[in-house]
Amino acid sequence: MNTYGKPLFENLKYCTRCCMPETQEGVQFDELGLCTACQTSEQKIHINWVAREKELRKILYEAKEKAKGNYDCILPLSGGKDSMFQGYVLTQVYGMKVLGVTFSHNWYSETGWYNLQNMLNVFNIDHVMFTPNRNLVNRLARKSLEAIGDSCWTCHSGPPAFVFKMAIAYNIPLLVWGESAADFSGKDSYKEQKLKFDRDYWLKCSGKKRWNELLDEVFSEKDMQPFIVPSAEEIEKAGIVGIHIGNYIFWDDERQTEFVREHYNWKETEIEQTYKGYKSAECIMPGVHDFTCFLKRGYGRASWQASIDVRNGLLSRDEGFELVKKYDAEIPEALEYYLQITGLTKEEFYEIMKQKRFQQLKNEDLKIKEKDHKNAETCKPFFEQILEKHRNRKDPREHKTKD
Repeated sequence: MNTYGKPLFENLKYCTRCCMPETQEGVQFDELGLCTACQTSEQKIHINWVAREKELRKILYEAKEKAKGNYDCILPLSGGKDSMFQGYVLTQVYGMKVLGVTFSHNWYSETGWYNLQNMLNVFNIDHVMFTPNRNLVNRLARKSLEAIGDSCWTCHSGPPAFVFKMAIAYNIPLLVWGESAADFSGKDSYKEQKLKFDRDYWLKCSGKKRWNELLDEVFSEKDMQPFIVPSAEEIEKAGIVGIHIGNYIFWDDERQTEFVREHYNWKETEIEQTYKGYKSAECIMPGVHDFTCFLKRGYGRASWQASIDVRNGLLSRDEGFELVKKYDAEIPEALEYYLQITGLTKEEFYEIMKQKRFQQLKNEDLKIKEKDHKNAETCKPFFEQILEKHRNRKDPREHKTKD
């Protein structure tokens, strides 16, 4: 039986154009069987982007006027390819004086740490970073799996909380994010905005649980301080507004990555569970995050990125499904590190994820498989690698001399 170009699961409904299944969050199929993201990609090519860019120019000009001697805006950044491109647009195209703000996930890859420092250097960006303690991150990584079915609640919830706090503290009302929620995921629409940017925007997009929903005998309110978003009253009083550049200029991952790579020495790396090397290059854990998505929903990062490439005419749908089969079910090397820091056994991990599995997949064989090669980059946070290196290094001042 020829299975080339066939989806991984025969019993799931898939978009008629791309590779996304019915288990994608918020997906709706139209009368042609197109998923929400494919529908928004159709909207994207009919937008007057010249007019949209004029709107962006006006917003940024007004922010400059109001800022006077202060920073013009806050740029939330990780050092990833999106924030690198945002840094270029804001500083080099529009001449904005930005304050870079980073909530460290504490899982930086070596490549990611280089990219962050390189970005700050080439664009001369002032920078504030908050790093939650590693013990807290490790414990919450375990809690996250039980609470929302993936490893990364801290990454979903920490950045918006810290960015809002810094906007209030520094009196900088404009926050400039990157890609639109209408782009690729279909969680929003270019025609009619569904998601209002407010204090709950990231909760609705990815966090799923508020900090107080994770309180128990292990986690106290004091523990959760890094993840507490300022009140709606505080945010309104400060006049905070968030925009996504991707709502005002045509967002193209491939071209933007090529641009920052060629002109500003931004670096790619091997990303587990997919065939591209740029999305989430700053982190060692995307493979675990995406593997949990596969165990829960039956698709991973390869499905998502292949679908984008199919929409953009870079792959056929059949070619996309072949990439999905190759990568989505692959056990990430970083899972070993995740189990180590959480204290979970493999059996416990898979049992938790079995309970999170969508009903459509309850009787499916997920066909998970071992990775067939060693990851190009060490699946351990770069900071830990540095600490281990220097702990084991002899004091260079200790020289032995011969008589």
